[in-house]
Amino acid sequence: MKKPSPTEPSPASQLTGFIAKFDAPNARLIRACRVRMRKLLPGAFELVYDNYNFFVIGYGPTERPSEAVLSIAAAAHGVGMSFLHGADLPDPTGRLIGSGKQNRFIRLPTAATLDEPEVLALIRAAVGLAVKPFAPAGGGRLIIRSISAKQRPRRKTPPE
Repeated sequence: MKKPSPTEPSPASQLTGFIAKFDAPNARLIRACRVRMRKLLPGAFELVYDNYNFFVIGYGPTERPSEAVLSIAAAAHGVGMSFLHGADLPDPTGRLIGSGKQNRFIRLPTAATLDEPEVLALIRAAVGLAVKPFAPAGGGRLIIRSISAKQRPRRKTPPE
C-alpha cells in the first residue's frame, strides 16, 4: 500500500471533505451512520470511494475491496446500507430492497435504523458471510480507494 506524501491530505481530512459536499442533513446522517458502524465493527477496514454516482464507505475484514460485506452509500437523495451479498442473507421481515443476483440494500432515514433488531441481525449475518473474520477491535483503518473526477451533485438541486 502506498504511503501518503507529506503534501497529500490525510485520509481523515479527505473523508471530511467528501462528506462536506452533501447538504447538512445528509452529512450529519453519514457521520452518525459511520459512528454506529465503527461501534458495531471496531476492527473493520473502512474503504472509501467518492465515485460518480455515490459516496461509499465499505466495511470489510481486510483492505481488499473484494472482501467487504457492507457499505454505507450516499447520494443527494439519501443514505442507505448496502449488503454486498444480500441475496444470500436470511430476511424474514423483508427489510432488504433489490432484486439483483447479489446486492441488496436498506434505506437509512436515521442512523437509529442501524440499531433496529432486524437490521442488526442482517449486519451480523453479513459479517458471518465474510471470507475472513473481522478483528474484534483495532486493526482496521480508513483507506481512500477511489476518487472520481466527475461526480453527480451531492446536494439536491431545487426544481426549476
